[in-house]
Amino acid sequence: MKMHRIAGVAALVALCAGAVVASPLKLKPADPQPENVTAGLAVDYAFPDDVKSLRDAYIALGIGAEPGTPLVGLDYLSTESEPYALTSEQEIRVAARIKGYIRFDAAGTYTLETYSNDGVELSIGGSEVAKVDEKRACDPVGAVEVSVPEAGWYELEALYWQRKGGSCLIMEWAAEGGELSTVPNEAFGYK
Repeated sequence: MKMHRIAGVAALVALCAGAVVASPLKLKPADPQPENVTAGLAVDYAFPDDVKSLRDAYIALGIGAEPGTPLVGLDYLSTESEPYALTSEQEIRVAARIKGYIRFDAAGTYTLETYSNDGVELSIGGSEVAKVDEKRACDPVGAVEVSVPEAGWYELEALYWQRKGGSCLIMEWAAEGGELSTVPNEAFGYK
């Protein structure tokens, strides 16, 4: 009983101090595990007259999605010399549906952080790991902890939209106790 009271007090102190006390999101490995994956991520694009939300992106992709050049990973930041949103060859008003897998080489707890300009909804292994639905600069969505039960491939799905004025979609990760770094392109694959 004394241990429960101490744990409860510690959790209350952490909450009052502004810390988040939460369990890591539990990811489910792809079942069956995919074989012969191609490096990168599959992407479909739509180019609506205007896009201001995930709902707009979803509708546009439902009406007129076209397969795009696959993404090499999730490390895209538009620049003056490379102004396009992802691989779309268009700078503004882009909606994208991204599908594939991410490979974790070891079981454990990982921290994931996603940066986007503008909106994104990203799920891995059946759990939503990032969601933001507003026009914004290339800012972090918010780090989340995930529990990876075993090494292998995990399904990845994302809905992304970019309206105007620059674009980015970047994912970082860190194994427990490590520092965040961009997820390497070799960790992504699709069928």
